[in-house]
Amino acid sequence: MEGRDPTMKITKPEELQQHPEYKEALVELLFQLADDDFILAYRGSEWLGLAPHIEEDIAFSSINQDTMGHAAMYYQLLEDIGIGKADDLAHQRPSSERRNAVLLEKVNGPGHYLHEPRYDWAFTVVRHYFYTQAKKVRIDSLKHSSYEPLAQVAVKINMELYYHLMHWRTWFIQLTNVQGEARERMKNAVAKVFEDFGGVLTLGAKGDRMAEFEIIESEETLKQRWVQAMKPIFEEVNLDLPSEFGMKRGNGRNGEHTADLDEAIMTLSEVYRIDPLAAW
Repeated sequence: MEGRDPTMKITKPEELQQHPEYKEALVELLFQLADDDFILAYRGSEWLGLAPHIEEDIAFSSINQDTMGHAAMYYQLLEDIGIGKADDLAHQRPSSERRNAVLLEKVNGPGHYLHEPRYDWAFTVVRHYFYTQAKKVRIDSLKHSSYEPLAQVAVKINMELYYHLMHWRTWFIQLTNVQGEARERMKNAVAKVFEDFGGVLTLGAKGDRMAEFEIIESEETLKQRWVQAMKPIFEEVNLDLPSEFGMKRGNGRNGEHTADLDEAIMTLSEVYRIDPLAAW
């Protein structure tokens, strides 16, 4: 890529064949974006029928449907550049090939959604809010991506993301501002999420190349924008915003995952393994 014009825009998938290093960085980012949304949409869908009230059941289901649709758009971009069929990329890759943040694969709580679920709503609110804010920061950057098809997808996703973010911000503020058990559970959930939130904010080993090729802005820039967006919210609920973000259970961008992801993939891919021609 020596001599690359930093203002260059790649507008068609076939143009990537002339820029192999660019394509490599782009593929890595697309897998991160797709796998993040794919697994979190599944974790959200497990709350169907279990949310705190029926209105939330409907709203959360709609958010999960949107999020799975976003994952599908990213997988389709990968198919368009010759990486494989979108459905195969979503359902047939083992956990070692997944690039989602480990935080997003973590189960909602003890039990199973079909058998004595004892899920943690506080953890779900915090995880979804913090992730959705990080996603909004990335999408705002991707709207100016040097890869035009990705920039166009980002514009589409952004229209839905505004409502997702407002939804989770409202839940976070209301629950954290309530004194007693609710606030304590939210504080515990914040601590639990921050143990692995560094995995959401990182762009992995190829992050520098992604920024160099202007596919997305730098990891540090995105991280600071997330912090700046969250500071006033933490002040409003009278909590301290940690300065360090951990990766206690591993770095999913490097293919490090937990048994939670293996079990989720088995469930998610069950129908596809039975009938690969089925639409998902």
